Amino acid sequence: MADSTVDLTSLTESQQIAVQQFISVTDQDIDTALPLLRKTQYNVQLAVSRFFDGEVDVVDPATEAARAPPPPAVNARRAETLMDGIPNRTQLRGANASNGHELAPRIVSPPESQISRPLGFPFNILLLPFNLTYVIFQRVLGAVGYLFPVIPRLLSRLWSGRTSQPSRDTGRRPLSPRDTAARFAREFEEEYGVTHGTLPFHEGGYANAFDIAKRDLKYLLVVLLSPEHDDTAPFVRDILLAPDFVQFVKEPSNNIILWAGTVQDAEAYQISSALNVTRFPYACLIVHTPSVSSTAMSKVATSSGPVAAPGDLIAKLEAAMREHGQELDRVRSQRQEQEATRSLRQEQESAYERSLAQDREKARRRKEEVEAQEKVEREEWERAERKANEARMLAQWRRWRAQSIPAEPGADVKDAVRMSIRMPSGERVIRKFRADAELEELYAFVDCYDILNGEDESISEKETPEPEGYDHQYKFRLVSPMPREVYDSEKSGSIRERIGRSGNLIVERIVAEDDTDEEEEAEA
Repeated sequence: MADSTVDLTSLTESQQIAVQQFISVTDQDIDTALPLLRKTQYNVQLAVSRFFDGEVDVVDPATEAARAPPPPAVNARRAETLMDGIPNRTQLRGANASNGHELAPRIVSPPESQISRPLGFPFNILLLPFNLTYVIFQRVLGAVGYLFPVIPRLLSRLWSGRTSQPSRDTGRRPLSPRDTAARFAREFEEEYGVTHGTLPFHEGGYANAFDIAKRDLKYLLVVLLSPEHDDTAPFVRDILLAPDFVQFVKEPSNNIILWAGTVQDAEAYQISSALNVTRFPYACLIVHTPSVSSTAMSKVATSSGPVAAPGDLIAKLEAAMREHGQELDRVRSQRQEQEATRSLRQEQESAYERSLAQDREKARRRKEEVEAQEKVEREEWERAERKANEARMLAQWRRWRAQSIPAEPGADVKDAVRMSIRMPSGERVIRKFRADAELEELYAFVDCYDILNGEDESISEKETPEPEGYDHQYKFRLVSPMPREVYDSEKSGSIRERIGRSGNLIVERIVAEDDTDEEEEAEA
């Protein structure tokens, strides 16, 4: 399907569904499915039936009539019917028979849902008078046949002389194909006293055996028996159960699928009618014949009626197998090449998918690494930008706060407080403050001491505005050594109220700058 050049988009939705159904049933490609579906006007059931019957090239009269242009109205007497101008299936089969091959049909038994079941008890009560009449009539005829045994034999010979078609036992309970095959094998073993597996009967229905033989290029040996014929028992004991024939059927190199049935069952009766069986017991060898068509299954050897010796039947089957062996070997080699090509293509596609998956995984990992690197760089830039902004805001705040600190009171101010402060550098600074000055003013003086002591010209020349949205936090605290007491800037109160008229204070840093950098690096 991958190599098909057919454009499915040109088909309608119903036609695409028909193509998918046909492909799922027959396991064929689109190039094989479309021509047959077009001949059957996309009738999936008819197309599948023709495919398995090997009638791919059969022309559908209705389709041809629909495609053909309307005939001219002139000279209507010469117009012939469409059915007279198109060969039918019987003519095609006759043509195949003239070539030495007669197509073998694929018979599909009805599903289990359509199999008739015995009537219930109320219906049996209603039909009781008819059943009693039938039983009495049967007993009377049986008594007449017992008293005059010549009459049944004469009637049977007269009837068999007219036709050899079997009569189906309608009283036999219908079962599914698999159950029917199991019942036949069980009855066969019980009647002829053989063990299970003496003959390798196929355990499924005829259609299943037909499909396996076609798929695996094996020979399908169909054996149909009729209990009504006197030659059935000798044929089974002398031919089918002969050691030579059993060994021939079981030989793995012969590739034989043995399917057998009795015409008392519906499936075997339907198969006998489809194969045009005229005499019993009947044996038929069916095999795929590529010379007829790419899907044909043909009857290559048949045996009707009694057989003198098992060697005669074996010789006939072997001759047919030798005749078609080379052709089957050629088809097997072609299928092996196709399978090898398909396997190689699947391996290549699998290797390509694995390589593509690896490339995708590498690309994904590379993308994740790039994104992680970009994230780290972005975070470092944001952290550096944030630190730079904080440094700018801090410098602006210190300049602004240094401008707002009142000047030191003069000697004429009697209630001024005098503070002795030891800076972190070890320098001791002595300064006076107003008595009503807040303790925060003392903290601001210590924080802005380097600016106040440096006599920065920018402070006097240009006023610095207060930074917006900046909340300054002091990174130190003022402590009285003897006795030790911490004067927190967050508590309200003036310097005189908190400390007194004089004080000896030490500046202790709360968070060192190095420790701050290390904590930020650890968080990053």
